[in-house]
Amino acid sequence: MKDLKYYMALKYPFVLEQDKDGSHFIEYPDLPGCMSCGASVEEVLEMGEDAKKCWLNSALQAGDFIPEPKAVSDFPDNFKLRLPKTLYKQLSINASAEGVSMNQYCLYLLSGSVNNSASKGINA
Repeated sequence: MKDLKYYMALKYPFVLEQDKDGSHFIEYPDLPGCMSCGASVEEVLEMGEDAKKCWLNSALQAGDFIPEPKAVSDFPDNFKLRLPKTLYKQLSINASAEGVSMNQYCLYLLSGSVNNSASKGINA
């Protein structure tokens, strides 16, 4: 049976942000609702570990499902997307003007959008 020590040893990814007032915020996306804050990076990392321990301990005691961290290799590297013909045409024209393939151009657009969302604190 998996216990608290097992789950604490797993490398759960976290999101660390700094507010305008200088305080810091940490969240573990794989553990819904597991978050904390602190005055410094060091403090928020320590508080985050404590929050993770409390979250895991509560889930274990309640018999709740505990997800394990997702690795990048757990996700596929492609997906299919149906587009309206007018959008496909415009993307094709733009890709051609840039001298890149449609895949490269769409990857560029998606990457910029995801990076922009992350910088605004939006979790993708």
